[in-house]
Amino acid sequence: MPGLLRRLFAPRWQHPDAEVRRQAVARLDPARPEQRARLERLAADADPGVRREALRHLEDPQRLLALQGEGQDSAELRHRLAALLCGRDGGLELARRIALVERLDDAELLERIALEGDNQQLRLTALGRLTDEAALIRQACDNGIAAVRHAAAARVESEAGLQRLIQGARRDRRVAREARERLNRRRADAASLAEARERREALLEQLERHARTPWEPLYAGRFRHLMREWSGLGDLPDAEQERRYQDACQRCRKVISDHEAHEQAQDAAERRRETADQARESLVEALEESLEGLHQGERLADQDIDSLRAQKQLLASRWQALSDQHLADEALRHRYDQALADYDRIVQARVRLDERAEAIEQALRDGDDERLAALVEACGWPRDLPPSPLLQRARRRLAAGPPEDQDLDARLASFAEELDRLERLLESGAFKGASRLHQRLRDQAERLPAARIKPQRARLKRLGARLAELRDWRGFVAGPKRDQLCEAIQALADDDSLADDELDRRHRQLVKAWRDLGDAAANREQSAAFRAASERIQARLQTWRERQDRLRRDNLAAREALCEQLETLLAQPAPEADPDALREIRDRARQQWRRLSPVPRDEAEAVGRRFGRIRHDLQALIEQRAGEIAEAKRALIESARELRDQAQPLARRAERAKALQRRWRALGRAPKGEEQALWREFRHLCDEIFARRDAARSDQAQRGRDRLEAMQALIDRLDAWQPARSDEANRLEEAIQEAAALEPLPSGRRSEGMRRRWSGIVRTRRERLARLALAEEIGRWRRLRPLLEAHLEADAACQAGDPPRDVPLPEDMTLADDLADAHARRNAARRAPPTPETVAESLARLRVHLSVLAGDPVQRRDDPLRLAIQVERLNENLGQAPSRAAELRGVLAELLATGPVPPSLWEREVVELDRTLETLTQLPPP
Repeated sequence: MPGLLRRLFAPRWQHPDAEVRRQAVARLDPARPEQRARLERLAADADPGVRREALRHLEDPQRLLALQGEGQDSAELRHRLAALLCGRDGGLELARRIALVERLDDAELLERIALEGDNQQLRLTALGRLTDEAALIRQACDNGIAAVRHAAAARVESEAGLQRLIQGARRDRRVAREARERLNRRRADAASLAEARERREALLEQLERHARTPWEPLYAGRFRHLMREWSGLGDLPDAEQERRYQDACQRCRKVISDHEAHEQAQDAAERRRETADQARESLVEALEESLEGLHQGERLADQDIDSLRAQKQLLASRWQALSDQHLADEALRHRYDQALADYDRIVQARVRLDERAEAIEQALRDGDDERLAALVEACGWPRDLPPSPLLQRARRRLAAGPPEDQDLDARLASFAEELDRLERLLESGAFKGASRLHQRLRDQAERLPAARIKPQRARLKRLGARLAELRDWRGFVAGPKRDQLCEAIQALADDDSLADDELDRRHRQLVKAWRDLGDAAANREQSAAFRAASERIQARLQTWRERQDRLRRDNLAAREALCEQLETLLAQPAPEADPDALREIRDRARQQWRRLSPVPRDEAEAVGRRFGRIRHDLQALIEQRAGEIAEAKRALIESARELRDQAQPLARRAERAKALQRRWRALGRAPKGEEQALWREFRHLCDEIFARRDAARSDQAQRGRDRLEAMQALIDRLDAWQPARSDEANRLEEAIQEAAALEPLPSGRRSEGMRRRWSGIVRTRRERLARLALAEEIGRWRRLRPLLEAHLEADAACQAGDPPRDVPLPEDMTLADDLADAHARRNAARRAPPTPETVAESLARLRVHLSVLAGDPVQRRDDPLRLAIQVERLNENLGQAPSRAAELRGVLAELLATGPVPPSLWEREVVELDRTLETLTQLPPP
């Protein structure tokens, strides 16, 4: 009852019947809000017809889109929206529809609008909202407006999409052409991009290889060239390539910077070496100038000797310090040794004079000329050295007359020579020596007759003017220099920012420069100011110099300890001391000696001479051990020479040569100049031994290659040969013997392949010969067929009751012994016939035996016979491969001897026998 009432009184648009609801839709007015709401509810009705009818009355696409967003989506709603937005229904203005489409996100609805819209702008707007490439391809292929097709085709980017566009754009050739062009450009771009990437990768590999190579003169240029090529590439590298590029560039820059640092260190060391050489040369020149000045003076005073000793001591300490840093070259060292020798000669003469000074004074007071002459002679005063005042007095006493009584011409000649020497000194700029010589020449000129030396006096006057000019020039140059030195040393004394070692270095340089000026432009005020500033600096450096003194003492102690260690080593050298180890000890000792610098100046020369003696002794030990090694290596050379001339196998001689080389390396090095000569001779002998071994190996390899070629020719010849008769087996045996004569073949894959191929060919030829022998036996058997038929007829007649008769042998037929014996036994069997079962069993056995020979399968009932036959064959041949032809001949002879055979039995067995014989006559393929 309630259901009936509900159906009777419910509104028609809510009626359970769908047809009633659909009819009720026509009565609803969408202009009235409540009825429009009912229409919207019916738009989501369960029945498609009701939904379609309700949507037909709704014409506001914005409200329909809202309903779709609320979850009332359906196919009818989509169709109504498409009709309204495309302009087929509703009559909405174009601008509103475009505005709605611009906010639309439904890809299916957008695609329909782009295909069915009534306006090009509307379609383009819908197309602009599409993002799926497949939809764009469909629009480009199927849209009816060309502008829409072109716009859709322009947004297809992938290679697969362009390919589909080319295949599907049948109606628009422009779309297909542009797609094809874009595809070709894309592929060309991809190819060029791949090519550029390959170029970049190849360039990157070159740069990485370059980064791993050591430095060479063109290293930096090649690195810059590779960088320019990298920057000139049009494509952009990926992150991995950029990382590899930066790493390779960093390694290249490190190689370049390391080399530059090494070059700078070498340049700095070279500059220090040049500075040291210049300083040593200036020291040697100063000592030479002082010695030359002593030689040019008139007398040798005590202050001259003291000044020379102080200068020599300062020079020796400075020379030693410079030599600890860098060794002097040979020429400068020779000049220094000559200057020291001249100094020692002067000092020793002065020592001898001082030892005899009191005796000479006493002889002068006593007037003992003989004793005075002996004392002067014992002093050994050098002739080119001016005499001391005491020696000058003694010589005057011994001269037995005043200087005026001497030979005037000799004195004038000597005076002229001295003028020449003065002029040479002035030309060389030796001011001190020229000044002393000029003073002496003036004294001599006063004692010579004025009339005789008038030209020489004029020349002396001119030379004196040049000396004054040189003195003025020195003063002119030295004046500003002294002002600069005074200002520099005062600024240095006031500078508190310098380290102590730098302050001491600059102070020494200024003091040396001041002393080098000598007495040129000297005055008391500047000297006092310079001395005061120098004393201030020395006071500041007092603590530092005390530390330096302690360091010098420590270095001296370390040098003495090093000398003691080396002396201990030299006192008890190992009997088998390796010269290379001794050389390493020498080099390390030299390096350690250089590091232990500076040392006190007073002890530097003594400990230096001690170390020099030790180095000399160590070098002598090295040369002694190297000489012993040289003798041992000469013995090895003789052994190698004997080994070269011996008549031993070359391989054994090469092994012994290798042993000699190992002993050579274990000995160490001979003296430097001798090691290379010994090694060249020894290596030449060993090379001869190895060359002979290599030549023998080459000959052996050539013989092996010749055997391989001969074997290859034999294989090809035998492979081309196909025997036609069994009696050609001797040709195969000859080939086998020829192949055995070529053994052994060289080891290798080619030889193994040849052996396998040879074995296969021999096996196939043996098989063919064996089959030929079988075929020939079967052929001879077939020629016996008339005789066999005669025996079968005789057997049939005998079994039919006729008296047994012998089958005669045809006149045109000859039989071998075994077949003749079988023929006789067949005739005898008819006279004493066996039982039919025995005959049947014999025929079955022979048939199975032939099947075994042919390799044919047998029936299951014949398996016992087959096994028995196989066992008998093994026992008879004792495990050796039987001759199939002989075996077949024996079976056929037994077949001829078996009888009498009933016709029915023969007819039953003959078919199988013929088939088996036919199988045995088949030859293998060539």
